[in-house]
Amino acid sequence: MEFVEIDWNSNLYSLEIELRARLLRTPLGLTFSSEELEAESAELHFALVDKDQVRACAVIVPLSSDLAKLRQMVVHENYQRQGLGSSLIRQIEPTLQHRGFQKIELNAREEAVNFYQRLGYQTVGDRFMEVGIGHWKMYRPLDQPARHV
Repeated sequence: MEFVEIDWNSNLYSLEIELRARLLRTPLGLTFSSEELEAESAELHFALVDKDQVRACAVIVPLSSDLAKLRQMVVHENYQRQGLGSSLIRQIEPTLQHRGFQKIELNAREEAVNFYQRLGYQTVGDRFMEVGIGHWKMYRPLDQPARHV
């Protein structure tokens, strides 16, 4: 697997959108609007790619000069539970730190909280609803050593 940064509106970006839509959006009855996709041009897109196919991906939203938000991370259904999600995060974090980010936050779906906790993320505040399902806000300072799961 190769860790890559995906250029917005590229062929790999189209594959990323298809994967995110199929696994994260469609099950909730959601689709991407053209406005949402246009806004993603200002975001960072990272993936693990094998044979020109996106196997895992995540979007990073720069919130400030030192804070980034991870969103819509997904692993292809045929590659789940093989460590790709952990690998993707472990490669994104130093990339962000190198670019000056000091902290990363995310809104984790309830079923993903334990996954992120194993990687060193901590919950903040109370459970909340987003897109009709329970979520927890989580964060991790990037100057702490990453945990390996």
